[in-house]
Amino acid sequence: MNFKKIIFIIFLILVYSRVYTQETATISGTLLNAAGEPLENANIVIVGESGGTKSNVNGSYSITIPANQNIQIGITYIGFSTVLKTVNLKPNQKLTFNPKMEKSVTDIGDVNVEEEGSRITNMTKIKPKLVTNFTSASGSFEAILKTLPGVSSNNELSSQYSVRGGNFDENLVYVNDIEIYRPFLIRAGRQEGLSFINSDMVSEVQFSAGGFDAKYGDKMSSVLDVKYKEPEEFAGSFSASLQGASLHLEGTSKNHRFTHLTGIRYKTNQYVLQSLDTDGEYRPSFLDIQSFITYDINEKLEIGFLGNVAQNKYQFIPETRQTDFGTINEALQLTVYFDGQEVDQFQTYFGAITNTFKPKVGLELKFITSAFSTLEDEKFDIEGAYRIDELERDMSKESFGDIKFNKGVGSFMNHARNKLDANVFSIEHKGEKIAGKHTTFWVIKYQHEIINDKISEWAYVDSTGYFIPKVIDSVGYVDSAAQPNQLLELKEVLKSRVSLNSNRYSSYLQRLWIWDKDSVNYTFTAGIRGAYWDLNQELIVSPRISFTYEPNWKKDYLFRIAAGVYYQPPFYREMRDFDGNINKEIKSQQSYQAVLGSDHNFEAWERPFKFTTDIYYKYIKNVIPYEIDNVRIRYFATNNANAYAT
Repeated sequence: MNFKKIIFIIFLILVYSRVYTQETATISGTLLNAAGEPLENANIVIVGESGGTKSNVNGSYSITIPANQNIQIGITYIGFSTVLKTVNLKPNQKLTFNPKMEKSVTDIGDVNVEEEGSRITNMTKIKPKLVTNFTSASGSFEAILKTLPGVSSNNELSSQYSVRGGNFDENLVYVNDIEIYRPFLIRAGRQEGLSFINSDMVSEVQFSAGGFDAKYGDKMSSVLDVKYKEPEEFAGSFSASLQGASLHLEGTSKNHRFTHLTGIRYKTNQYVLQSLDTDGEYRPSFLDIQSFITYDINEKLEIGFLGNVAQNKYQFIPETRQTDFGTINEALQLTVYFDGQEVDQFQTYFGAITNTFKPKVGLELKFITSAFSTLEDEKFDIEGAYRIDELERDMSKESFGDIKFNKGVGSFMNHARNKLDANVFSIEHKGEKIAGKHTTFWVIKYQHEIINDKISEWAYVDSTGYFIPKVIDSVGYVDSAAQPNQLLELKEVLKSRVSLNSNRYSSYLQRLWIWDKDSVNYTFTAGIRGAYWDLNQELIVSPRISFTYEPNWKKDYLFRIAAGVYYQPPFYREMRDFDGNINKEIKSQQSYQAVLGSDHNFEAWERPFKFTTDIYYKYIKNVIPYEIDNVRIRYFATNNANAYAT
């Protein structure tokens, strides 16, 4: 070893010994709020230097500082004012510092916050307060969506909606990254009761009417992405009306590691239903209990649980129905006298456990297991005798509007004993990694479905003494014994039993790039989805891209374009035809979509406004035709059509 290397090693030893033998002092203490509760995970740092320490579960902390120097200590905690203290301690001196942490309240006047994240991802952000204050006949969370462009509904008592030409089954709904399913056997909006989403528990709402990213699932029309809140303090609410009541409670532990959020809702729309054309005894009863719980094991790992139990009962004893219809030249009135009743029950159970792991800044790993179960019973025996009358049209007569003469009478009977038991189990891993100006998303998901369905329906019609279909009469038979035996043919008969077990596998990979040049902002998103269903052995691949451009103009404009392939793998209802038969060879509906849009944010009359323009085109292949009866969708269970929406 030469002389220069020896001198260099001695120099390093002297430097390191100087660093490690530097004289130090210690500051320690306990951080409490005004109520004397410890503040965990408060940041204690030396101002101007990296590193620092955090307070423990008891609020205690200890930090080592250089001695014989003017050092400024900073203590920060979310929701509390920052504490600064300048000290100059002697070597090995210990100082106890227990500052009084005061809540931070700052009046910054009116603030207009722009959600750039939702704008660049083609998602519309909806304020939860708007949802809770929105009044509708259905009382559902989704009522606010029906006010958005491209969204429509054919029943004000229903929470279902269609988007840009799609049907009710083409809309994705997520709560805390968990997909939510709509009931199967619901026929009318008055039977639905409560939607899954409890508006008292919502913290964030985003909605897309098309052109959404690959990280959202395989449906063709829209995405509703809802996040439930994690409370920061104890709070609650209660409301009551003639249509029901709701209660919600939320809170957190002293150390803020445990949070709980629970909502209970009860609804009965019998007063609204009594105003319908059909008079009778309505006994609807809808009850829903939800709970969202989180627990932070440490700074990097959080466990969450979302649970829901819903019991919707609908009982109806019809008496009479009177409906006027026709034209000015032929005004008609239909009167029906009923006997019998309808009893429906829709029970839903849902539970999900979420494990969120953040090993380092910019990396989030999430593991989700969930189970969904629905038990639906539909029972009715309703007999009706009807008459059709023509009304008096001559306004000069005192009998104007009264029955002029009868045009026909008849009767019918409808019977059903339907039962559906559906269970869906899933396990998935979701990831998100932020690295500089790009973010990567990925997921791997497995889903198992068990469906058991029993259908038993028939209908009988008697029009003025003649069965439909008409039976052979006895004309020409002198001896009645010589007449052949005949079966009573019913107008409609549907009987089937179905049992399905299947597995679905899906995944996606997506990357988002954000950059700027000359004060102009650009974003580009590219992603691809893949899915496989072992029932029809179909593999689908969905590439999707989007691009946004925000120019450096005096006025706030943003332009975006999105395109992609969107598949919708069939679920149980798409596979069952009108006769109850199952088509296991049915394929996914396929949609090619392109959306060109712009946003313009501006202020008028001292209020914020947003002007949105969208031009879209959707070409759809392998369409499964269907018909809609109120809110029930009945599919033809075959891929025999193409379609487009523009």
